[in-house]
Amino acid sequence: MTKSTALRAENNEKHEIIFKDKRHETFYHTYLLKCWYQDVYHKALVYCLGLSEDTRNHIHQIYDFKTGCVKPECLQDGWQTSGSQRIVRIAFNLYTDGTPSTFEYDDVGGQIDETRLYSVSDLFCTGDAKYFWEAIKIRYPEYCYPVDWEVLFYAEN
Repeated sequence: MTKSTALRAENNEKHEIIFKDKRHETFYHTYLLKCWYQDVYHKALVYCLGLSEDTRNHIHQIYDFKTGCVKPECLQDGWQTSGSQRIVRIAFNLYTDGTPSTFEYDDVGGQIDETRLYSVSDLFCTGDAKYFWEAIKIRYPEYCYPVDWEVLFYAEN
């Protein structure tokens, strides 16, 4: 596990990001620069996708850097493991605020079954849960780090 300091909040407050290992950290800094924006959406996406060797090796099958679109069909690719699918699902969820589907369903039951794969109990039942929480802090710094509004108010006036 390595640590790095990165900008997290609008007020430029810095918080340490916990990386799984050096490869994860290198991937994060390299691929974040390839994104259109370096906002919290892209930071959380790239952070998650850098967690495993599988997702790092298949980044272009998961995300299109030219269009800025996720590729949900990658969840059906043969290289995917249950762990890499969890990583991709949380990355997609934090990036899109949704649950991108890989299928067209004729019945509601099939769609509900797939949506359940994005549930907290399905996603966080892994050794990577610690890093998923870190991705949530990257995506939602305003809710994860206490802000003393009184100090900010008087500092600005």
